[in-house]
Amino acid sequence: MNTFKSTLLLTLMTLLLLGIGRAFGGSNGMTIALLVAGVMNFVSYFYSDKIALRMSNAQPATREQLPRVYAIVERLTQKQGLPMPKLYTLPDNSANAFATGRNPEHASVAVTQGILQLLDDEELEGVLAHELSHVRNRDILTASIAATLAGAITWIAHIGRWGMIFGGYGGRDSRDRDGGGIGALFMLILAPIAATLIQLWVSRTREYEADASAAQMTGNPYALARALQKIGAASARIPTFASATTAHMFINAPRISGADFASLFSTHPPMAKRIERLIGRDHI
Repeated sequence: MNTFKSTLLLTLMTLLLLGIGRAFGGSNGMTIALLVAGVMNFVSYFYSDKIALRMSNAQPATREQLPRVYAIVERLTQKQGLPMPKLYTLPDNSANAFATGRNPEHASVAVTQGILQLLDDEELEGVLAHELSHVRNRDILTASIAATLAGAITWIAHIGRWGMIFGGYGGRDSRDRDGGGIGALFMLILAPIAATLIQLWVSRTREYEADASAAQMTGNPYALARALQKIGAASARIPTFASATTAHMFINAPRISGADFASLFSTHPPMAKRIERLIGRDHI
């Protein structure tokens, strides 16, 4: 049912992209938007993991470098019947982790140096189970496509508004011919907001589900709750910084680099809410 809802919402985002293309440039704009959606989805499907790892400065890690992580991930993947993902480390003192990859056969899990120093073995197991739950549920691909489509809608809307201001493509004559300038202006303003809200709904829902799946996988919800509480407190001292296109991947919401529109919202539910869902109260 959740897969159906996510697919429906991604379809809605694609329709928003087509609608904004129609508002901006009529039938030609709609065709351009369709091409943009196709290219964006293709790139997200095949290359989102490589892009995310490169943007995060993730480095491949050997068993000797991450013995605790290798031992935990091997145990969990064998228990769940999952392929062993590639493991990476981030040279970052903040406490965070993420998974990426379009399916379990092409998955990668990355952890920061800070989270390895912060958590004990049980807590680290909870975090890694959370990331493997994303892998098993194919959340990463869904969230990556949602983020990519939201970014494309915002980008096209931004160009469309400038086109209206300076009377270029999609200017007054074409707007009058293709349905009216006021309707187009509302579409250019509201579509990015709607797209961002849909992306955030997808991301937040997936976080709650991954927490629940991780607790079931390990049989120890309190360990994950402790980890989330520690990570939340540590992030106030040393935050993780990421781009708007990769923020949804992390177990704890990073700060968005730059003054992006999406930085006004959070891709994650509050830590207290996540802990409350795990153990029935908002703190350990």
